[in-house]
Amino acid sequence: MAVSSRIVALSMSLVLVNLIMLSSFSEAKDFMVGGKSNGWEIPSSLKSQPLNQWAQSSRFQLGDSLVWNYETGKDSVLQVTRENYLNCVLTKPIAEYKDGNNTRVELTKSGPYYFISGAKGHCEKGQKLIVVVMAPRSAAPAPSPVDAPAVSPTSGATTTTTTISSSSRLLFIMGFGILALMV
Repeated sequence: MAVSSRIVALSMSLVLVNLIMLSSFSEAKDFMVGGKSNGWEIPSSLKSQPLNQWAQSSRFQLGDSLVWNYETGKDSVLQVTRENYLNCVLTKPIAEYKDGNNTRVELTKSGPYYFISGAKGHCEKGQKLIVVVMAPRSAAPAPSPVDAPAVSPTSGATTTTTTISSSSRLLFIMGFGILALMV
């Protein structure tokens, strides 16, 4: 009986460690647009593009949210297509946000998002933003030909590659550590 209770305890420990690890890696974040409360404004220079510079230095994941602060009635945020972003077209946006302080947009898909100011003339003066959301992490890509082994498999042989993520490796090592403590 002592062995089966140890196995149950080990299983429960591994499940708990797995849940803790998964929850810590999947926390969504709120990003204040521009990195500050007054970031959604006309830039001082058309060439500076501070909003896009800020976005390029940030890493956006699925589930994260963008938060804008601006004065209600004087500005708004329009989510637009790439073409409407490039041409500052205010009509037919994908989404329109007018609620002022703490406008929150959740990033629900990977790829680029395009935002422009809804105030007339602001987009043309550089008040616009491109945010690129990273794709969910998946298995590592196949090695490039440069990384491939110099020796090719013999005729009829098959090659199998197993990829283990760093978090899976950590869980595996922790599981053995817990098992060693229990024995």
